Amino acid sequence: MKRVLVVDDSLSVARQLEKIIGESDDFTCVGHAKNGAEAIKMNHTEDPEIICMDMNMPGMDGLTALRTLSVMDKEVKVVMVTSLGGVGDKFTEALKLGAKNVISKPFEADNVLRILREL
Repeated sequence: MKRVLVVDDSLSVARQLEKIIGESDDFTCVGHAKNGAEAIKMNHTEDPEIICMDMNMPGMDGLTALRTLSVMDKEVKVVMVTSLGGVGDKFTEALKLGAKNVISKPFEADNVLRILREL
């Protein structure tokens, strides 16, 4: 089973993602970080293979954390999470910074799992 870290400042969004991941036979959720700084710390302690990270969070946002993670850990795969309205230029920037894909809110379980399985 691949280890997944969920990063989102919204507890309800994080729980939705954790539920989708937890009900899959392919993945296990190893934790929940509330911002980019926590994600960087938890990447060291939990050693996830995949990080599902919100783009917009207080403190350190997802794109800033992605910049740091892509330099610090070449193995981890980051999938950005965003609301449908928030894609645009940030989507392109996320891919340039090393994100593997983007998951849009609201979540469709089949789509989330398909994206994670493709990594």
